[in-house]
Amino acid sequence: MLCDLSYIFIYKKEADTLDVNSVFNGLNIDGFKIVIELALLVIRILLPVLAVIIVFQCYSSMRRHRREEKPLIMLENDATGEGVPVLYWENAIGRSRGCDITIADGAVSRDHAVLLRREDGWFVSDVGSKSGTMVNGQTTQGRQPVFIDDKITVGNTTMTIKRADDYTDINKSWFFSRPKNKKGIAPAALMFLITIFNFFLGIEASLSIEKQDFQPMGVFVVFTLVTWLFFFISSKIIKRSNFELESLAIFLCGIGAMLLCRQDIKQAYVQIAAMIVGIIGFCIIIKFIENPDRVKKWRMGIMIASVLLLGVNIVFGAVRNGAANWIEVGGVSIQPSEIVKIGFIFVGAGALDELLTKKNLLQFIIFSAVCVGALFIMSDLGTALIFFGTFLTIAFMRSGDLKTIILAVAGAVFGSAIVLKFKPYIADRFQAWGNVFKYADSTGYQQARVLTYAASGGLIGVGLGNGYLKYVFASESDLVFGLMCEEIGLIIALACGVAIGGLVFYARAITTRSRSTFYSISACCAASLMLLQAGLNIFGATDILPLTGVTLPFISLGGSSMISCWCLLSFIKAADERTYAAKK
Repeated sequence: MLCDLSYIFIYKKEADTLDVNSVFNGLNIDGFKIVIELALLVIRILLPVLAVIIVFQCYSSMRRHRREEKPLIMLENDATGEGVPVLYWENAIGRSRGCDITIADGAVSRDHAVLLRREDGWFVSDVGSKSGTMVNGQTTQGRQPVFIDDKITVGNTTMTIKRADDYTDINKSWFFSRPKNKKGIAPAALMFLITIFNFFLGIEASLSIEKQDFQPMGVFVVFTLVTWLFFFISSKIIKRSNFELESLAIFLCGIGAMLLCRQDIKQAYVQIAAMIVGIIGFCIIIKFIENPDRVKKWRMGIMIASVLLLGVNIVFGAVRNGAANWIEVGGVSIQPSEIVKIGFIFVGAGALDELLTKKNLLQFIIFSAVCVGALFIMSDLGTALIFFGTFLTIAFMRSGDLKTIILAVAGAVFGSAIVLKFKPYIADRFQAWGNVFKYADSTGYQQARVLTYAASGGLIGVGLGNGYLKYVFASESDLVFGLMCEEIGLIIALACGVAIGGLVFYARAITTRSRSTFYSISACCAASLMLLQAGLNIFGATDILPLTGVTLPFISLGGSSMISCWCLLSFIKAADERTYAAKK
């Protein structure tokens, strides 16, 4: 072998030297490719692990941060001497078992009055009872301020307000304070995990088999700078002690932005810009609803503005993919229905003393009918279904009456039958449902490709940019769940679904500790809205439900959707007792 090499270098310098160099260069290139492939495989294995850890730590930290549960004040029954704990900022008083303070007195109405706390003290408000509500023997008008040792009379029952700390009966079970739980992961550590996760996504996208370039790392750098700046402002300037909800949203937004890197790098930056606008809206809404009574003043204006916005959409809306739900303004496209989602919750939620009045409920029912009807006219069936589902959630939380829900569902079925009669082409859209492979080259084209390509991704995916679903129309929006399954794997896709679905359970858990019924209802409805939207997106793309063309919250391409999701998240954030902790 040495003799052969000597011969090559001595007698055939130029030609044979080129051959030897090319051989070694080839070996180096092949070796480099092997190293890259191994590195990418390790990254694809690590990413699902990090995703599960991030989602788990977000919810685990939110669950652990709980305040001690003890009465705010006491109501002492003058006749029996029995003490009733007042645990919430808003408390319904009445004969109904659903009231927070139940009084077994035939002269008391089912929903008689509301005892509520605000920044400037405690108030009692009659909600249309037959016998009225009195404070110190005087009939109340509107919200009546009350103080320690004042006497509240409802029906034939009189109760005296006492300080909880001065109440001596320490054997009552409601004096038991839950021991403080251990703190969860530090917010900075959680953000660091998300940054590492996005870094690996950026590396994976940059070293895609199809094309190698480092433009995705530019998206990663911009996204990281924006999110850490948001974290710094929240923790150091606003001085909020918690950042789990925001971290969860950032985690989902990062996945959406990185998925776009291999399809349209400009759209990835547009998505980040929309996220910035959404974060600003998130902060503004939290500040705006800091005082629940402020919402009451703006409620009618928000209702009118929402209806007008939908009306403008009906008249001037541009048709896209069969639905006239877009408006072009100066070269920028917006979806008014996404903005109306925010107004819908503003109108549907409210303080407890307002919600128990029939006038308030009737206004909301009419507003809901107008919104859903307008969306049907625009042929935006997916969004119409989301609005109706949110209406059912609000209606149930306000009334607790299943009969009301059954009546609303019956009305919706009747309305849908009328729509299908006058717009039969809408039913044609669902002909491929459950038989997408039979219509794989026509109406079932998208779902058939989703099922095929998503299955090829397995548990850890084929790598960002290496899939084929990206060539199918709307893969980055309506079909984004399938794109996640194919390129980053089923585990991460399911983790994202759990992250969105878990918002409902978290919102439900914090409702009893919220400062106002407004926060409780708005948080549950915002979470339910996003869950319903996510369900329609995921199950529609995978042919479990008909494909309705709605986005996956925080992940799908769409500036209006991104802004709307961040604004909806603000309602859940506001319901967290820690958000306004400095004000308590």
